[in-house]
Amino acid sequence: MEVILLERIARLGQMGETVKVKDGFARNYLLPKGKALRANENNKKKFEGQRAQLEARNLERKSEAQQIADKLDGKTFVAVRSAGETGQLYGSVSTRDIADLLTAEGFSVHRNQIELNQPIKTIGLTNVAIALHPEVEVTITLNIARSADEAERQAAGEKLDSAEAIYGDDINENARPDAFFDPNEDGFDEEEEA
Repeated sequence: MEVILLERIARLGQMGETVKVKDGFARNYLLPKGKALRANENNKKKFEGQRAQLEARNLERKSEAQQIADKLDGKTFVAVRSAGETGQLYGSVSTRDIADLLTAEGFSVHRNQIELNQPIKTIGLTNVAIALHPEVEVTITLNIARSADEAERQAAGEKLDSAEAIYGDDINENARPDAFFDPNEDGFDEEEEA
């Protein structure tokens, strides 16, 4: 199906271009969301009549997105989650979690603006891209840790995805067999022998 784009769409085209897309993509996404019109003579005339209005609206949205981007770009946000000793999260951090975190910090970001290919399942620092507008994209750093103290240690460059990082370097010393058994004991009580 051929459609006329009413706004710029990444990896598809610019506003006003006539592009060929799959029927399902047009029927289920582009047309209902008002991002495109079917390419026919009536719609081409309609688009040309509204072109100035659409460009003005696009410019206004872009400037609003740019204002948010200037405040948001390069910031670090901390997400405290439960995780095992190896840094594997018991759940995951999804686009909804990130959107809620940003909203709590005072930024209006919707979860469909967050570009995350797969949920985050380990602690650590992760860069996340956010497309505030088709022409405005920013990157934030997400610091996922088990506690606020660990988040500070991770921000300083420390890796916390091992048992040594949690319990300290003496974990291997405490695991030695001689720490549990008395070497002077022969293993049998005299009462048991009788």
